[in-house]
Amino acid sequence: MKLHRLIAVARKESLHVLRDPRSLMLGIGIPLILLFLFGYALTLDVDRVPLAVWDQSASHQSRDYISRFSGSRYFSVVQQAGTYQSIERAIDRREILLALVIPPGFDRQLSQKKPVPVQMILDGSDPTTATIAAGYAEAVSAAFSREILLKQLHRNGLVPRIPQLELVPRVWFNTDMVSRNFIFPGLIAVVMMIMAAILTSLSMAREWETGTMEQLMATPVTAPELIFGKLAPYLAVGILDLLLCIIIGELVFSVPLRGSLWLLAPLAILFLFCALALGMLISIIAKNQLLASQLAIITTVLPAFLLSGFIFPIENMPLPIQTVTRIVTARYFVTILRGIYLKDVGLSVLWPQALFLAVFGTLVMTVAVRKFRKKIG
Repeated sequence: MKLHRLIAVARKESLHVLRDPRSLMLGIGIPLILLFLFGYALTLDVDRVPLAVWDQSASHQSRDYISRFSGSRYFSVVQQAGTYQSIERAIDRREILLALVIPPGFDRQLSQKKPVPVQMILDGSDPTTATIAAGYAEAVSAAFSREILLKQLHRNGLVPRIPQLELVPRVWFNTDMVSRNFIFPGLIAVVMMIMAAILTSLSMAREWETGTMEQLMATPVTAPELIFGKLAPYLAVGILDLLLCIIIGELVFSVPLRGSLWLLAPLAILFLFCALALGMLISIIAKNQLLASQLAIITTVLPAFLLSGFIFPIENMPLPIQTVTRIVTARYFVTILRGIYLKDVGLSVLWPQALFLAVFGTLVMTVAVRKFRKKIG
């Protein structure tokens, strides 16, 4: 493999990318759009839950109880209901997720030291969100009940028993419990996979469709020189996208990079190489831009979204699907990104993922070189 010929191919492909606004849009514009779109829109946090209250007691204690919900960042009282029909209509229209029905005589039963049933009505269309919201409501009610019990004990001159076992939680890595800090690193992997796979999947197919492949075959350029030369400019675009992702994450979304950038950079380049090699293999096999783009979406973009652990935990998937995820490169890069971003782990922990990416990229590139033949027909 001659270096000067490889550089000539890389220069030719770079000029094509720079002169084609569509390629620049695919390479830089779309990743940035996806980054901002998912960064702002995608969140797993359940807060400001819309809440309706039907206070049939209208007492001081019922208002105190309701204030615990309105004063919490997890709830937002948006409606005062008066009937079950109004609660049902609000749930049907998705105006509220949860409703509290406080019975008459709420304060009287509390003063008589009797348990008071408070009805909680939930929209169970989204079971995950409903379960979390119910947990929040139960925690608020438990804190309110505990406070009333302590007041009654003090009023009677009794000293409350101190529990012998007290659970003190300590959150590591994502101390603010913000889902964006967990989602954003995985989003980088998805964005880079989309850019790399789709762009390179069109490069060889474009040469066949425009008829310039015959001219390249007439030159002394070998298959490895042609493939690596074509990959070089897209690798540079991928590195630029990575830097933009890190800068936007730090400055716009306040996602801290706790680990080493010097470790993240070579591992990201390794992942880019895998994605570019896979896109190049698709382009060599398809020889048609439409078919190549469709294959790239099916084999790279969809697995990166669904099977990488980016949003859906792999542990919750059926066993056959978990087995399929083992060949999805984005899965390993998402683990690398979250390990470096959130936990500041090193290569001593991430070496299995790095080894898989290295082996996968080498195998796919070898197949792509062998599959490409400098002949017509």
